[in-house]
Amino acid sequence: MTPMVRIGLPVLLVFSAFCLMTAVPALAGEAAPGAPADIDDRVPTDEELVSRGATIGDILIRNENIFDLGDPREDNWLFRLANRLHIRTRRSTIANQLLFRTGDPYNRRLLDESERILRSNRYFHDARIRPVAFRGGRVDIEVLTRDVWTLRPGFSFTRVGGRNTTSLDFQETNFLGGGSAVRIARTSTFERDTNSLEFADEHLFRSRWRTGVLLSDSDDGRKRSFLLERPFYALDTRWTGGGSVIDDDRIDSLAAQGRVASRFRTRVKFLRFHGGWSGGLSRGWVRRWTLGATRDETRFSALPGQAAPDAVPEDRILAYPWIGFELLEDRFEEAKNRDQIERTEDFFLGTRLGASLGYASPGFSSDRDALIFSASLGKGIDFGERWVLTFNGTADGRVESGTARNTVVGGAARQYFRLAEKWLFFALLSADRAIRLDLDRQLLLGGDNGLRGYPARYQAGDRRFLLTLEQRFYTPWYPFRLFRLGGAVFFDMGRAWGGDFRSVPDPGLLRDVGAGLRIGSARSGLGNVIHIDVAFPLDGDPSIDRVQLLVVTKQSF
Repeated sequence: MTPMVRIGLPVLLVFSAFCLMTAVPALAGEAAPGAPADIDDRVPTDEELVSRGATIGDILIRNENIFDLGDPREDNWLFRLANRLHIRTRRSTIANQLLFRTGDPYNRRLLDESERILRSNRYFHDARIRPVAFRGGRVDIEVLTRDVWTLRPGFSFTRVGGRNTTSLDFQETNFLGGGSAVRIARTSTFERDTNSLEFADEHLFRSRWRTGVLLSDSDDGRKRSFLLERPFYALDTRWTGGGSVIDDDRIDSLAAQGRVASRFRTRVKFLRFHGGWSGGLSRGWVRRWTLGATRDETRFSALPGQAAPDAVPEDRILAYPWIGFELLEDRFEEAKNRDQIERTEDFFLGTRLGASLGYASPGFSSDRDALIFSASLGKGIDFGERWVLTFNGTADGRVESGTARNTVVGGAARQYFRLAEKWLFFALLSADRAIRLDLDRQLLLGGDNGLRGYPARYQAGDRRFLLTLEQRFYTPWYPFRLFRLGGAVFFDMGRAWGGDFRSVPDPGLLRDVGAGLRIGSARSGLGNVIHIDVAFPLDGDPSIDRVQLLVVTKQSF
């Protein structure tokens, strides 16, 4: 389920939840076990446990509530009430995600990977797994997690690129402590008003299967989607399978200098099934193969009053079998104060390669012959404790009659250089090149995708680049024991150009400068970092507001 950007202070979530739930008796979550086993100084090291052939003994799951009432700074009536109303994550929900069981041989790698899986859930602030006792060849393991507030009834607001998004919704990302997410919302954007119902569960019926359902009705159409899949949930997972269905009817628009150049109706019927296998983790690497079949039918039609027939894209029907391959290196690093504020981050510092190739033909009910391809490359490099560089590259499109069509090749490099404990210099350089794009696809650049001093979708073209330089600082302030505060000063420079985009004037290279406040949501799982930015454009059309205000919630700094 794709998260929606939002603004909301966790304290408002708590008070809103009080108003909703005080009339209903609080449902009690499963009680956590008592105090953790005392750490025995004689517990052997990981290497010694493996050499002695240790097996997993008792697994002690301790899931802490939102606030630590043993800390005098958090032992007050408001936090006690929040803990009482909160339905704690069930121990069975946690146990189902662990990659080890009682009786298994001790393996520190599986403990580390289980930590990463638990931390990937939005309903946990952090997760730690460690051996706490060793006797008779068996090692007891403690799993320590801490919940965050996951219920949100209320109002959301986002402003990016001079455009507002509002939402009136009810959202729970850990329904009854079982890890399911439910959302009922009415959302208004500059494109449409939408009423939607969403449900997602990463561990359906306590299994490794995940599902997602979306039902939405808009003033310009409707959307229905369904996903059921058993993913490669861990490095050593041996098989995957599943499928997805999308039925979408909407009005789309093409952008030109921040305005709508043309509008048309789009109807999408998408069906995809796949299955795959892997030999598991071997010598630090994972190789995975996937076979699947896809039918992607997209039809377009002019709206009443549409004057230019050439503004409507051509219909596409692509039905094809495909094969995919992935190569993944087992190399991760725990970090703090990079993309989050005072939260454990799992940084991938290995190599990841992925590719898929399909063949569409009239024999499979396509409307053309085409090779459908995609490829990706990811790499992380650690130059020591202070400097990390990551790179991601992608390519996707199709080949028809020996010619590339609807193809985009791009890449992005990110640098994190720590100047001091609370000061980090961040740089991003990204570039994309498009080849003979279908009319309904554009490379856009503006306030909604990195060029913060300009309107949303301000430039369009078949080439695009963006450079961002950002000095980040992370403060020790912890207001009300609810928020982590940080800030940034930044410089953005970029341009989208080329292609046939209705002879729109090209304003050339665009630059902006600005500063912003970052509010880390330490107690809420509904958004990690709130951005409040003020940006000043240095170029562009004189009609652009000289001051741009952006308010948005993102998953990173």
